Amino acid sequence: MTKRRICVLVTARPSYSRIRSALTAIQAHPALELQLVVAASALLERYGNAIQAIEHDGFNPAARVYMVLEGENLVTSAKSTGLGLVELATVFDNLKPDAVVTVADRYETLATAVAASYMNIPVVHVQGGEVTGSIDEKVRHAVTKLANLHLVSTALSRERVIRLGEEPDTVVLTGCPSIDIAAQVAANPALDFDPFERYGGVGPREDLSKGYLVVMQHPVTTEYEEARQQVDATLYAVKETGLPVLWFWPNVDAGSDGTSKGIRIFREKEKPENFHFFRNMLPEDFLRLLCRATAIVGNSSVAIRECSFLGVPAVNIGSRQTGRERGRNVIDVEHQKTAIVTAIHEHIRRGRPTPDRLYGDGNAGTRIAETLATCELRVEKRLTY
Repeated sequence: MTKRRICVLVTARPSYSRIRSALTAIQAHPALELQLVVAASALLERYGNAIQAIEHDGFNPAARVYMVLEGENLVTSAKSTGLGLVELATVFDNLKPDAVVTVADRYETLATAVAASYMNIPVVHVQGGEVTGSIDEKVRHAVTKLANLHLVSTALSRERVIRLGEEPDTVVLTGCPSIDIAAQVAANPALDFDPFERYGGVGPREDLSKGYLVVMQHPVTTEYEEARQQVDATLYAVKETGLPVLWFWPNVDAGSDGTSKGIRIFREKEKPENFHFFRNMLPEDFLRLLCRATAIVGNSSVAIRECSFLGVPAVNIGSRQTGRERGRNVIDVEHQKTAIVTAIHEHIRRGRPTPDRLYGDGNAGTRIAETLATCELRVEKRLTY
């Protein structure tokens, strides 16, 4: 039996955790051959060097694509998309996959879908149908219209994709693969490692025994000029709580220079004794750290997805996750110091929320692999309007 060649793109630190369990299941499936392509910020040290975690987990990339232009502004985002389109066309021509899998809503996702579509390669989109506002939502829905098979995380997302005109039999509710890792961690949540010893970082080694905050804040592409002001509000808010703060660096998006500059200036000016800064962690280690956290603060989707499953309190700041389905763990606030501090204290008052299975039950990777092995992979689309 000839195996189906499934090319999966990993382009950033978050997208690896979003798809890792599916990579494992595809690699293990007797009817599938995994072609892993690692690209963009997943290859860069300044954004966490996710390639190290990928290789640590036993995956051997079939290709690496360098496609990120320096600048982190609107122009470089557009140009990086174009560069990715050019480079990925060559990769797909060399690998000749039977299908290309692309994840979520980043500019690399769009470049992947356009390149594969023009080359008559079926496009499989993971995490379509979700609403978040800004350019991310436009990209996600654009990829939905380019995709031939849709592997969605929630029932509402499936309804949205169908309303966009996609055939119901091409829209499969698999759950989110990132929840698979969260389910494994939930079964054994003990923080059985020293994060400072294992991952280094910058800042004092803090006592985490009495609670701590995890912060992950990315720039919003449609508000990139405000990134510096927005991160300042968060920095001074979490400092005011007095709790230890474990801060993770932002993604490569328009405005990330402003976010990073704000962090560096704050660090030099305030010399905070309760802050430690990390670039990256293995997905399991990061989720174990979250399990013991007093709260996660910022605007990362991990607060909405994995933390809802794990029952971790989340303070979601600003518009980056606007419209995304939420569990009971989230308090939404604006980029305002007092509001952020108040929300953190409200979570402390409430205690741990009940875990929620909104985004899956921990078996998404297996469902994705089985769907890829058994479904009809076709290029043409019979759209319904």
